[in-house]
Amino acid sequence: MSESQGPSGSVGGTRPLPVIERKDDGTQNGLDQSASAASYEPLPTAEGDNRRPRRFWSARRIPAALLALLVFAGAGLMLYDIAAVRADRPAMQWRRTLARELAERPLDDPWMLTGAGVAAALGLWLLVLAATPGRRAVLPMRRVHPDVRSGLHRDAAAMVLRDRAMEVAGVQSVRVRARRRKVDVRAVSHFRDLDDVRTDLDTVLADGVRELGLGRAPALSVHVRRPGRKG
Repeated sequence: MSESQGPSGSVGGTRPLPVIERKDDGTQNGLDQSASAASYEPLPTAEGDNRRPRRFWSARRIPAALLALLVFAGAGLMLYDIAAVRADRPAMQWRRTLARELAERPLDDPWMLTGAGVAAALGLWLLVLAATPGRRAVLPMRRVHPDVRSGLHRDAAAMVLRDRAMEVAGVQSVRVRARRRKVDVRAVSHFRDLDDVRTDLDTVLADGVRELGLGRAPALSVHVRRPGRKG
């Protein structure tokens, strides 16, 4: 409901009544809440390069070092025992026990099945590490030069977007989580209409994500609610 106002901003000497926000059906714990989701186009790529930038591969130094250490220790122990046998000395007790257990135990023995399962799990883990790029915390950016690749850490992207969101009027606090395919923003507004705050956040954060120059355009999810009641 609205009325025409005079130059003084009032009608008939009365003041405009404050607007009481209506609680929609999506409230939670008695608090107003507003949400939205949007997507947008990324920044243009380098001239003549329309390929989607690939993720950065991880060196995986710790798994590689552990595997190399285990292989080195096992090979050295086996070579020492073989050399001892060639020198007419008895084989080590562990190798004789292992050979006897492998020869006498049936294939459906629980210990045999457990050992096979552990070996299969380790092998599958190594295959996954070899076939996946890793570095999930680094977001690839658009290539502005054909010979240069760049990336942005998720925490840095979330910090930039959080600072942009805090500039919106009515925002009290913001929590931003930047993922590879989605940016999740949860804000708390202590004044202004929730839909107006959400609209401003959609605009500001969409521009912010565009300016980040990410290679894959993530979806933007914005949730705005009122602060919880004290006591």
